[in-house]
Amino acid sequence: MARRKHHYKRRTGNTYDIDVTTFLNLMVVLVPFLLITAVFSRLTIVELDLPSTAGGPANSENNFRVEVIVREEGIVISNGTGTIATIANLDDGEYDLDRLSEYIVELKREYPDHEEASVLMESHIPYDYLIQVMDIVRSIEVPTDVEEEFELVALFTEISVGDAP
Repeated sequence: MARRKHHYKRRTGNTYDIDVTTFLNLMVVLVPFLLITAVFSRLTIVELDLPSTAGGPANSENNFRVEVIVREEGIVISNGTGTIATIANLDDGEYDLDRLSEYIVELKREYPDHEEASVLMESHIPYDYLIQVMDIVRSIEVPTDVEEEFELVALFTEISVGDAP
């Protein structure tokens, strides 16, 4: 009986080495580059609250709170108990955000110490309008002495978001 030793014989041959020098050179350049550019990325977070249902007279000086209610037919500015202004939609069906901005600035002039505001929307209004209205209620761009430059001025910075009643 002949045995086949060559069948189980381990083949020996050349061994190959992996050269990772070029890969390490790439990493030495790439890692500092990524760390340097990561400093320039920034994330902005706006903290929002749910509207409070705290008791007490809403139209008194201490408890004044701006409510901007966005409805399909227009925008209503309220103080919680009464309507301050109603802004009808423009002829093309868009909201008149410029007039809203004027009313909010005027309210800030009347109540400079108050920071609270609520933005209430009907459920079928597009999300983009929520962002636009929140931006108008939160701040306004005011021209500076330098030509074509604007300064951002805070209006009502503590914004609550909810569904319109």
